Amino acid sequence: MVRLSMCASGKYSSRGPALIPRMKTKHRIYYITLFSVVLLGLIATGMFQFWPHSIESTADWGLDRRSVHDAPLVRLPISNPIPERGDLSCRMHTCFDVYRCGYNPKNRIKVYIYPLQRFVDEVGVPISSTGLSREYNDLLSAISDSEFYTDDVTRACLFVPSIDVLNQNSLRIRETAQALAMLPRWDKGMNHLLFNMLPGGPPDYNTALDVPRDRALLAGGGFSTWTYRQGYDISIPVYSPLSADVELPERQPGPRRYFILSSQTAIHREYRAELERLKEENGEALLLLDKCSNLSQGAASARKRCYKGQVFDYPQILQESSFCVVLRGARLGQATLSDVLQAGCVPVILADSYILPFSEVLDWKRASVVIPEEKLPEMYTILKSIPHRQVEEMQRQARWFWDAYFSSMKAIGMTTLQIINDRIYPYAARTYEQWNNPPLVKWSSVNSPLFLPLIPPRSPGFTAVVLTYDRIESLFRVITEISKVPSLAKLLVVWNNQNKSPPEDSLWPKIAVPLKVVRTKENKLSNRFFPYDEIETEAVLAIDDDIIMLTSDELQFGYEVWRELPDRLVGYPGRLHLWDHEMGKWKYESEWTNEVSMVLTGAAFYHKYFNYLYTYKMPGDIKNWVDAHMNCEDIAMNFLVANITGKAPIKVTPRKKFKCPECTAIDGLSLDQTHMVERYVLH
Repeated sequence: MVRLSMCASGKYSSRGPALIPRMKTKHRIYYITLFSVVLLGLIATGMFQFWPHSIESTADWGLDRRSVHDAPLVRLPISNPIPERGDLSCRMHTCFDVYRCGYNPKNRIKVYIYPLQRFVDEVGVPISSTGLSREYNDLLSAISDSEFYTDDVTRACLFVPSIDVLNQNSLRIRETAQALAMLPRWDKGMNHLLFNMLPGGPPDYNTALDVPRDRALLAGGGFSTWTYRQGYDISIPVYSPLSADVELPERQPGPRRYFILSSQTAIHREYRAELERLKEENGEALLLLDKCSNLSQGAASARKRCYKGQVFDYPQILQESSFCVVLRGARLGQATLSDVLQAGCVPVILADSYILPFSEVLDWKRASVVIPEEKLPEMYTILKSIPHRQVEEMQRQARWFWDAYFSSMKAIGMTTLQIINDRIYPYAARTYEQWNNPPLVKWSSVNSPLFLPLIPPRSPGFTAVVLTYDRIESLFRVITEISKVPSLAKLLVVWNNQNKSPPEDSLWPKIAVPLKVVRTKENKLSNRFFPYDEIETEAVLAIDDDIIMLTSDELQFGYEVWRELPDRLVGYPGRLHLWDHEMGKWKYESEWTNEVSMVLTGAAFYHKYFNYLYTYKMPGDIKNWVDAHMNCEDIAMNFLVANITGKAPIKVTPRKKFKCPECTAIDGLSLDQTHMVERYVLH
């Protein structure tokens, strides 16, 4: 067999040259190389033909496009059209094409930045005296590095010109408007966004950019109520250059060396005279600073402030005061506001008609005090009336606002785009809590009931939260009755007695669902509404430890009603508040009538989301009053839910009149004679 194979091989080799001429090595390499080049050319042509692209998208906003010296020169003929002044009636549904944004799984708008160009007039004079500022370059860089950015103009929802209009003082108004109109996708400013921080100019200093801009959105740093198009424009802060140059370590909230501090150097003489009068009346509590006349002008002097020859470092001195005055200057928007927030000083804003930065989403009542200009003489008295604890909360919130939204051009730009994004995709928008609560509060574990399915599923059931002190017998009876409700998922007992331990485990009723006892550190009624981690269901039943008259089927029916109305308070005992014209005050009625405006939370279903709102959003003064008087927590919760949802509570009528003939304990809170009096007072 081996010989046959060898013979066959030899026979094939001997005939091979006669049938197929052998190719020389150098020719074979040539043809292979030629074939490879042709194949690569065909592949490249196919990719070019079918890969999504456009002429405009090839000019990506990259590092090589950010130098104004390397940008192509564009000459503006004097006859070029000028956009219209700006439509004050513009709103998102009239001047913005939301269909351009389309649907995408991430619910995120796409932003295109025009390539950088140098615009000059017919004689070669630039439209701006400064070109591209460092701040605007930082802003465009932040956008290009963000998830909002796209280099494909056909996919863009929003267009940002590379024309720097941050500072109107550096612009030639007419020529800048002509440059905007020349942008390839301008289309009367539709879906275009302009950033401006210093609007207007002498002598009137308009509160919005004077450059004609058609329908373009304006992110402006000095809007007044007269020029701000609510729901369309975005009010942004005036960026402080000190943010990048000076690092102020965060300071713990609390009393400071000075009560009020004024650090602005170019305020109107009437305001300064009034501040000096306040200084005379209140002495060392108020520090009134001005520019230092004995220092040479320059960057160093900008970081100094003086008072009677004493020199202070700025903005470091701001950290030494509880409140810092922010007065209007020639423009409404002032960079001082950013410096004050960075210092953790509560800004006292006196600028009538000023639209505060990002006020569309930020709750400025939590971080500042806004006083009408005519109330400047009363400023000290007004600020003294604010409780110390609230001042500390405002100091903490002020610093967090700066960290999150003011600290850099990137923060300002990303906040602006997020606000626009929330308008385009409202169902995926950030909540009030996400905008205003520092990340210490874990909102990720709870959803707002306003966006639940029409009817929440029955399977998770509800968690019963029983607030108790030491009424053991009635507590056990309540637990036994509630345990019979088919939809009960868990029972949580809030033990509010710090002087007595709860019963031993062996003494508690044996029930089919988990029973958890939480011991509180203080005896407060607000403990009833704390968002305990043990509450895993959407529905919560708040019930007192003496409500033994409700049957299991009545409680089950109440839960079914809540499932159909998950954003309401659904309860059993109803109450009424109404205006007493004779007494000139609100009146609280506990008598049985045909009118109901509240339900008592001694037996009520609600969504656990409202526990978070009660604990973290409701003004501290209300909670403090409730805990100090051990009363009215149910009134507070009713008003909270009504204010958030704009909806009334739902009363579920039990089979029999809701009375408690067996509640004979003499230590019940509602049996105190002052109980009803205090409920009048809260109104």
